[in-house]
Amino acid sequence: MSIVTGSGDDGKSQMYSGERITKHHPRLEAYGTVDEAQCALGLVRAYVNSTRDEGNTAIQNFDPLLKRVQEDLYIVGADLATPDPNMQVPRVGPLMISLVTHEYERLEESLTPLTSFILPSGTRAASACFWARSVVRRAEREVSVLLGNGEKVNDILIYLNRLGDLLFIAGRALNAGEGFIDETVGVKD
Repeated sequence: MSIVTGSGDDGKSQMYSGERITKHHPRLEAYGTVDEAQCALGLVRAYVNSTRDEGNTAIQNFDPLLKRVQEDLYIVGADLATPDPNMQVPRVGPLMISLVTHEYERLEESLTPLTSFILPSGTRAASACFWARSVVRRAEREVSVLLGNGEKVNDILIYLNRLGDLLFIAGRALNAGEGFIDETVGVKD
């Protein structure tokens, strides 16, 4: 079965409900960016898994968390692609939000508290994680447009906000796991 249908050649995409919307519709922009975040996390996972040869289990233990987040982002995308609350699809809810919050808090406990801004850099895995965080933040901004238009996306917005926090902390933890110290931003006169 081919995924190529040619039905998007007219500048529109089909939502799960069958409705066709323009490719620049705010809802499509939002779930397109969520898809991009999934891909960015795939890159982080590739870097994390490349440490398998180096035997760094502290880093390799991130893979199950990152995989779960990728799976959760499919739920976010399905929720965004199905604005009709009567249609039965997986939805973002309090459990997903609490799990991400728990992971954020767990990872943060192991890190030195921040006293200044840090550069989003370091190891390959951490740098990719910081980039994935910025993609999630863009998705969050795009979902906030939907909220501003009166659409019911509150849980999605909260989830993406917590996920952005988690990915920032995960980037720091990935660096720490490989002995890289956060580079702080120096204030220049």
